[in-house]
Amino acid sequence: MAEQQASFNIEKVYVKDLSLEVPNAPQVFMQADSPQLDVQVHTAAQHFSDALYEVVVTVTVTAKSGDKTMFLAEVEQAGIFTIANVPAEELDPLLGIGCPTILYPYAREVVSDVVTRAGFPPVLLAPISFEALYMQRQQQGAAGEPRIEIAH
Repeated sequence: MAEQQASFNIEKVYVKDLSLEVPNAPQVFMQADSPQLDVQVHTAAQHFSDALYEVVVTVTVTAKSGDKTMFLAEVEQAGIFTIANVPAEELDPLLGIGCPTILYPYAREVVSDVVTRAGFPPVLLAPISFEALYMQRQQQGAAGEPRIEIAH
């Protein structure tokens, strides 16, 4: 019996959740200080039907000037992927590296757009190596959600 060929398809890329808060407006727009950015990135994956998987990359950006929050932007960029006949040992890296690598550029664009629409200069997030994140998680033996935190 011939082995079935592995397949991988992107079915849908979408914004699952989007949030923007500017808690100290309008005073925050009168400050000339450059904000300190705190960026957090989380990934999660779930199998939900036959060969369908949902992968979500959550990016949270908090900008502060001193002790005041200038803005808080969070996007959950999601995708539905069809993954069939992939060996079990290759499925986890695909969900933890391949899919987030596809989704992250969309999340970067949404963050930049929503921050600009809020009246701030665009936030240009640096690329992330989801492979390095995945390897770090494997070394730690963490059974939880992978997470990257970046402080600027």
